[in-house]
Amino acid sequence: MKKKWWHLLLILGCLTFLAGCWDKRELTDLAIVNAVGVDKLENGKFRNTFQIINPGNVAGNQQGGAQTSGIPITVYTVSGRNMLDAARLGSKNVSRQIYYAHANLVVIGEDLAREGLMQLFDVMERDPQFRTTSSIVIAENSTAEDLLKMLTPIDKLPANKITKTLKFTEKALGENMDVSVDDVIRDMVSPGKEPIISGFKIVGNSEEGKGQANLQTTEAAARLQAGGMAIFKEGKLTRWLHGKNARGVLWVQNKVQQTPVNIYWKNNKKPLAFFVIRGKSIIKSKLEKNKPVIKVHIEAEGDIREADIQIDLTNPNIIFQLEKLAEKEIKKEIMATIKVIQKEKTDVFGFGDVIHRTSPKVWKQLKNDWNDVGFPELKVDVDVDAFIRRTGLRNNPYITEVNN
Repeated sequence: MKKKWWHLLLILGCLTFLAGCWDKRELTDLAIVNAVGVDKLENGKFRNTFQIINPGNVAGNQQGGAQTSGIPITVYTVSGRNMLDAARLGSKNVSRQIYYAHANLVVIGEDLAREGLMQLFDVMERDPQFRTTSSIVIAENSTAEDLLKMLTPIDKLPANKITKTLKFTEKALGENMDVSVDDVIRDMVSPGKEPIISGFKIVGNSEEGKGQANLQTTEAAARLQAGGMAIFKEGKLTRWLHGKNARGVLWVQNKVQQTPVNIYWKNNKKPLAFFVIRGKSIIKSKLEKNKPVIKVHIEAEGDIREADIQIDLTNPNIIFQLEKLAEKEIKKEIMATIKVIQKEKTDVFGFGDVIHRTSPKVWKQLKNDWNDVGFPELKVDVDVDAFIRRTGLRNNPYITEVNN
């Protein structure tokens, strides 16, 4: 009998942990933030910009599933003495509780990025509601507020336009990459590694881009476009990299998946297009005369996607020569990028981190002045292996067959 009472008490005790909704949140009481922007004002205050979703203007209606014509987002800006102060003051403008758990994008104004990002990431990492997996971009030549007020066609939510563009351009071009808040924090605290963040810019009339008319024309008056790569030193933006210099960083960081590389055959002015379908980078460190040397090995496998010159692509010897030309071009691009970064004295490649892991005693002697002395004088050897797997759905170019 006593055993039965003991089981009953145990069950009743468990029920107390199963019941209760003390922290419930009703959807109708939440203002779902899709993106957060941060700028620094001249008076030293922070300006937070919240891009909040208008659910009724995003979801389809029940009858036909077609989207409504209303603006899909509402943007609020609030200023405060620090990040948390600005975030809390935002509640004065919104009739619902500001909810950050679905924020998938953080935009930092360029002026603030040049001043330093240390304070921003402190509050982002401490806040239990904020996701450090959110993507982060720098508003190139602009403010975070202007960037988040832009309306975009195709992707109704501007934040989604930015994050999806980063993912696709990283895969198809290799001049930008999707970086999360967590990635930047890890690079800032890691020895021998500095952060690098993609930029986004406004092309066209930014004021017209904030109105609904921007969505009702075949060619938008203003649009958001992936920009360069921002390199940092000690948490401050120091320089923008564009084009091949930006891709050179991604080559080294093993981020290039697909990208076109132009190859010039003999004296032809028109290049062949070698399209990389798989890229791989391996970084190693070794000691030469008690000094660290970095070895970067690149593998690039791809196809010939365009050949508007007279050339015999059925000849294995010519394919071999084209592979060597591709290797030379990729190596030239990477070495030029390394020289640019070494002049900036900021190790965004993570070479110092490689030395730290492979030769900790040597790193102990170099770490105090690594960016200013060790990294600029570091010897870096680049080796590239290119493989042409196929030449597409035809063998020789039309111009070759016509002349023959």
